[in-house]
Amino acid sequence: MISPRQVSGWWHRLDVTVRDLPLGLLILAGSFVPVLHGNGTQVGDLPTRPFDAAAGLALGLECLPLAVRRRWPAVSLALVSLGFAVDQVRAYHSVAGVALPLALLSAGAHLDRHRRTAALLFSAAYVPLAVALHRLGSGGETVSEFVTFYLALVLAWGAGAWLRATRAAEAEHRLRVAEDTRAAERTAIARELHDVVTHHVTAMVVQAEAARYLTAAPDRLDQTLTAVTDTGRLAIADLRQLLDLLNPDHGTGTAGTRTPPAGRLASLVEQTRRAGQPVEFTEEGTSAQSAGSADLVAYRVVQEALTNALKYAHGSRTSVRVRHGEKEITVEVGTDGSGSAAASLGGSGRGLAGLRERVAVLGGEFSAGHAGDGGFVVRARIPAGNPS
Repeated sequence: MISPRQVSGWWHRLDVTVRDLPLGLLILAGSFVPVLHGNGTQVGDLPTRPFDAAAGLALGLECLPLAVRRRWPAVSLALVSLGFAVDQVRAYHSVAGVALPLALLSAGAHLDRHRRTAALLFSAAYVPLAVALHRLGSGGETVSEFVTFYLALVLAWGAGAWLRATRAAEAEHRLRVAEDTRAAERTAIARELHDVVTHHVTAMVVQAEAARYLTAAPDRLDQTLTAVTDTGRLAIADLRQLLDLLNPDHGTGTAGTRTPPAGRLASLVEQTRRAGQPVEFTEEGTSAQSAGSADLVAYRVVQEALTNALKYAHGSRTSVRVRHGEKEITVEVGTDGSGSAAASLGGSGRGLAGLRERVAVLGGEFSAGHAGDGGFVVRARIPAGNPS
């Protein structure tokens, strides 16, 4: 059985002229209904006359051009106006007269170029028609009534112009939303790349630098090179996961893949230790299943803070404290030594700014600054229970 949605889809795939033709045919057919004769639009006081051979031409000019009212609105308006003029001068007063305001509405909505010229030409053409109808009717119709009918036609044009403006505003809004969405996606991708690449590459650089001074200690050199290799593998795995998220064929469930598995914080701390940074790690509580994005943000806060410690205060004592509560996750990463102050001076600031944005999105609080002992402290309070 064919569903209404399938019928609607089939109908909208048809050419616009085919879709607009039925309305014109309906009005044309209605014009020949005997009971409707003389009950259509009447401008002037000419007595209604019965249909003759010329009536078919007038009605066809009024109705059939409605088929192209969206594709060629100017042509449609010109032909419909000509048919309407013949209808009124011949005093048929058919219901086909409703085609004129429809043509004006479509012209106001769909005419792209020379809109002002078209409006002026239509207004100029109305003047001789009004004069002719006034004279043929022996002056019974007052000027004010001709003006009133003209204003009604102007209203039809204005309604079309309003529809056009509304449609343009909606299109601009959709474009702006699409651009904002793309910008947000690019920002998110850049942030993820920064978090992943900066941390792993920094660790590898520090480990490689340390290896230069371990040539006399083969065991320690082997451990350092193994750490570099492991860090490289982690970087590749994280980058592959990020690229999977960008793949449109990756499927649903990407939110879950972005949430770091249990134990990743401990692995992150151990990786930093192997790079030569003394880190004290304390984790209280366990991550709730409903933590969602909060877990990922907490992981990124620790990752960025440890990266800065490696880059700007290598060898200084660093402490990481993470507490999982029922409604929030608190993170505090502190690094001793004045060297860590360079984190806010020598870096680009992109990492800390990105963390602040991440935490703010979840409604949390974030701070990063100098400690009283000359070190640097990063603190975050991240509400849990948000969907990832």
